[in-house]
Amino acid sequence: MDHRRKGLAVRYAQWVIRWRWLVLIASIAAVFAAAAGAPRLGFTNDYQVFFSDENPELNAFQALENVYTKTDTILIAVKPKDDSEKVFTPDTLEVIKGLTEESWKVPFAIRVDSLTNFQHTEAIGDDLTVADLVVDPAGMDAAALKKAEEVAVSEPALVNRLVAADGYTAGVLITLHMPGEDPMEVTQAVSHAEELVGAVRTANPDLNFAIAGIAPLSNSFPVASQTDMETLIPLMWLVLFVSMIVLLRVVTGKIGSSVLASVVMTLTVIMSAAVAMGMAGWGGIKLTPPSATAPNIILTIAIADCIHILITMYSQMRRGMNKHDALVESLRVNVSPVFLTSLTTVIGFMSLNFSDSPPFADLGNISAVGVAAAWALSMTLLPALMAILPAWVAPAVEGKMTAMDRFGDFVVNQRRKLLLSTTVIILAILAFIPTIELDDRFIEYFDHSYQIRVDTEFVTDNLTGPDILEMSVPSAGEGGISEPEYLRNLEMFANWFRTQPGVMHVNSFTDVMKRLNKSMHGDDESWYRLPNDRELAAQYLLLYELSLPYGLDLNSQINIDKSATRLSVTMESLSTTEMRALKERSEQWLVDNAPEYMQTQASGAVIMFAYISDRNIRSMLTGTVLAFLAISASLAIALKSVRLGLISIIPNLVPAGIAFGIWGMSVGVVGLAASVITATSLGLIVDATVHIMSKYNRARKEHGYDAADAIRYSFSTVGLALWVATAILVAGFAVLALSGFRLNWEMGLLTALAIAAAIVVDFLLLPPLLMLFDRSRKTNDSAARAEPVPAE
Repeated sequence: MDHRRKGLAVRYAQWVIRWRWLVLIASIAAVFAAAAGAPRLGFTNDYQVFFSDENPELNAFQALENVYTKTDTILIAVKPKDDSEKVFTPDTLEVIKGLTEESWKVPFAIRVDSLTNFQHTEAIGDDLTVADLVVDPAGMDAAALKKAEEVAVSEPALVNRLVAADGYTAGVLITLHMPGEDPMEVTQAVSHAEELVGAVRTANPDLNFAIAGIAPLSNSFPVASQTDMETLIPLMWLVLFVSMIVLLRVVTGKIGSSVLASVVMTLTVIMSAAVAMGMAGWGGIKLTPPSATAPNIILTIAIADCIHILITMYSQMRRGMNKHDALVESLRVNVSPVFLTSLTTVIGFMSLNFSDSPPFADLGNISAVGVAAAWALSMTLLPALMAILPAWVAPAVEGKMTAMDRFGDFVVNQRRKLLLSTTVIILAILAFIPTIELDDRFIEYFDHSYQIRVDTEFVTDNLTGPDILEMSVPSAGEGGISEPEYLRNLEMFANWFRTQPGVMHVNSFTDVMKRLNKSMHGDDESWYRLPNDRELAAQYLLLYELSLPYGLDLNSQINIDKSATRLSVTMESLSTTEMRALKERSEQWLVDNAPEYMQTQASGAVIMFAYISDRNIRSMLTGTVLAFLAISASLAIALKSVRLGLISIIPNLVPAGIAFGIWGMSVGVVGLAASVITATSLGLIVDATVHIMSKYNRARKEHGYDAADAIRYSFSTVGLALWVATAILVAGFAVLALSGFRLNWEMGLLTALAIAAAIVVDFLLLPPLLMLFDRSRKTNDSAARAEPVPAE
């Protein structure tokens, strides 16, 4: 046996073969111990999990919720199917009234608002009467119905919030307060509401119903996670298994071997994913749509490790080696590059811990554990199984050049043209990156296969918008909300909002005060204005609060000491850029037009999502740079060449840029996924670079080849395996494009693009770079010009 075969890798491979049954049993036992934590896994249905505890937009929103009623809501929209019929009929109002009353039974409901129980103020003689706008729908005549409609469509607190301006759609708004003791609280509330609406829908087939709001949105996140796990993983298995059989059939020449090898790889990658998910369970991680894709990612990446070991083994067997010697040789030449590719992939995924969005940190940690497990199993379970199971191959045709041999000659002979043309094409593609727009409309995270998206769009088209901007506007002190100056400024601020593009409704405390002032003056419309006296305004407010029924008080609009009020602005779906601009304009308006004590910041779920991509990109910048430096250093150390480490920078950086450039040309808009793609794909992109440069370096040092022949050697020995592994990686990540959750399909497509770009760059750009910048390097035998030895 050659002296090169006497190293540690050879001794380890021989040890595995000798003790294959012990290695197999020990590997399986370790997998089962780790995977035992999987039943501890759970799903979270809190959309706020996308934001770290230090996120300033989250902290501002939570501070507002701590002062006023929480904004977890369920909105049930009702609209007659007959487009000519309004909701102001006895039958439809009866349905709305019944829904309103039954909605109080929804778990954790603390308030229910609708046009039927709207607390309408009316002057009767010298008395102020506060009562439901609609008391007995069945007993209302045409005049009463007309009056109710006139009040509803002219009342600022109702129109475009609980009733459409045209009167054709109405809503029942349920406000929830969940103690946070049970992770299923949101699901319980939403499920109850869905059952309620289902029963009412069955009894009233002439009406359309839709369920929207923050709570149904939150509940859709675990639904998305479970849907992806139930549909994408089986589909991915089908794609990967068929791909493995077809591609390995080319390598082995025998369908039996390709099927058996595919089964072995399947067991290996299943166990890798099981270890990762089990460890996540032991770690108490709650799955979210991004982290729920970890099994798909692990399955795809784990196959790449197996592919290199098996293809090398079968290639050696086709050249005459027996199975055990071929397996030893495969481990010898692959131990270093497989470890290095696994290490760089782990580094890439671990860099996601710098993300400002915890679900991506969870994705990174779970995937990193899975990649490490895949490497360990590919070094233990896989060779042990292959040493036990039979393997058949068709003999290679002597003297026949393979496709990779011919491709290697082409790249070497056309290196100058390839260097120039690929550089020009890459620069042209990179030029499209600045055209990409960041946009995170959180309802658009779900495609139309999810009912929340369909229902929310129905509500937006017919009643009110999905996005709510919130402000707690302070006064000069305790009781200051009754000051005429405060009320005037607040009214001007609310009116300014009403003139802004995309704003559908503004809920302001000043509307309550104007309505009270009118009612206290005999419902004279000329008195529909703000009171000019603080004491009078305070008395109106006290009288009104004492008249309100339980559950319909003003705690959702006024803080306890009456020093601040809540301003809620409902909008149609605005882009991230538009939302941030509106926030900044509103805060600047207060600076320019209101007293200093009224200065405040806008918050709300929509504001949080408007800043998440930008904030996450900034937080990931450090992680990505550190990952890149660590990966580059690892390559330089492993290859024992600073020069090769520096050359590797280009093929490691360019593919992600190509992916974004193509995205800019074809799609143009990307969301939160953009902030993590460079980091997640970096470790995967490096894989082909590592294998090519490892074989290239081996040819230079061990065989004394010049740069051109070292390239030919790399293509001959590892080229086929790289194309097979890349095809599987691209197919695996492309399956994520079928996800109905935007972050997942964007991440899958962008990663697939980056991996595809990487193989092109590594085969067309990297070799010319090596022949240009590494041609003068001295080798152990620079004069040697022996033919490349494909035995490796």
